[in-house]
Amino acid sequence: MTTNVTPGTDPEPNPHATEEQVQAALADTKLAQVLYHDWEAETYDDKWSISYDERCIDYARGRFDAVAADQPLPYERAMELGCGTGFFLLNLMQSGVAKKGSVTDLSPGMVKVAVRNAEGLGLDVDGRVADAEKIPYDDNTFDLVVGHAVLHHIPDVEQALREVLRVLRPGGRFVFAGEPTTIGDFYARWMSRATWAATTNVTKFGPLRGWRRPQEELDESSRAAALEAVVDIHTFDPAELEQMARNAGATQVGTATEEFAAAMLGWPVRTFEAAVPPEKLGWGWAMFAFNGWKRLSWLDEKVLRKVVPPKFFYNALVTGIKPDA
Repeated sequence: MTTNVTPGTDPEPNPHATEEQVQAALADTKLAQVLYHDWEAETYDDKWSISYDERCIDYARGRFDAVAADQPLPYERAMELGCGTGFFLLNLMQSGVAKKGSVTDLSPGMVKVAVRNAEGLGLDVDGRVADAEKIPYDDNTFDLVVGHAVLHHIPDVEQALREVLRVLRPGGRFVFAGEPTTIGDFYARWMSRATWAATTNVTKFGPLRGWRRPQEELDESSRAAALEAVVDIHTFDPAELEQMARNAGATQVGTATEEFAAAMLGWPVRTFEAAVPPEKLGWGWAMFAFNGWKRLSWLDEKVLRKVVPPKFFYNALVTGIKPDA
C-alpha cells in the first residue's frame, strides 16, 4: 500500500477491511496501521472521549507544558505526526501554541477526519498521508513537530525521529506525549482484558442484556483488537526513549512520565465504554469518568510522583531541539 504520495493523490480511506486484508495485515504492520486506523477514524473521537473544547485544550496544553514550558509562543508552523483525528495539534493550536498546522498520518481515514475537524474549528491546517519514517516534506519546513501516542506504532522510532529533525528548522522543537511505558502497558492491558471479559460475559444474562452491544459490534471490536495487537509495536523505558532522541541527533532532550493512579481508572473505564451501548452512558457517567481522572491525576502529580519511580507511570513524554546549523 503506497502512502508516500503527493497532495491531491492521497489514497482513499478503507473503513471496511475484508477478512483477507485483516489476515494479510497480521504479517504487515504498516498495512495493519492503515486498516486499523481507517476502521476507527469516524468513531475514534467518541471512543476516546476526544473533544475540541476547554477540557481537551487544557489536557493537550498540559502535556505540552510538562516538557516544554516557558517557550516563546506561538510557533509559526507546526506539524503533527500520526495525527489521528487531530486531537493534539488542533487543541494545542486553540491554546495558542502554533499559528498554522499540518496533520499527517499513515491512515487516509484519520487525515480526512483531522482536516475536517480543523475546518470545523476554523484553523489553518492542511493534511497529508505520510509514513513517519519518510515524511513527505522538505528539510527545514516546520518550527514545531508534535505527536500523541504515535511513536509506539512506528517500526523504526529512531529513523522517525531523524526525519522529524530533518523537517524541523534549526532550533525547532519536537514534543511527543502519550507513549506507553513498558510497565504501564503491562498493567493497562491486563486491566482492559479483564474488564472486557467481565462486561461481555455478565451482560449475557437476564436484565443486563440491555447493556450488551449487538454481537456483530462485539465481533467487530474483537477483530479490531486483533489488529490493535499488531499496530502497538513498542513500549518504552523513559531513559531508553531519551537515548533514542539523542541518537537521532536531538539536543536539549528531556523526558517525563505521568498517570499512575489515573491509568488504573482510565483503562477500565474506556474498555467498559467500548463494551456497552453508548446510550446507556449519559452525562453523569461522563462527569464521573472525567472528574475521577482529574482527581487521580492530582494524586499522581502531588503525591505519588514523589514516591513511585517514573517507569511505573503509564505515559511517557519526550522533547528535543534540532541543533543550529
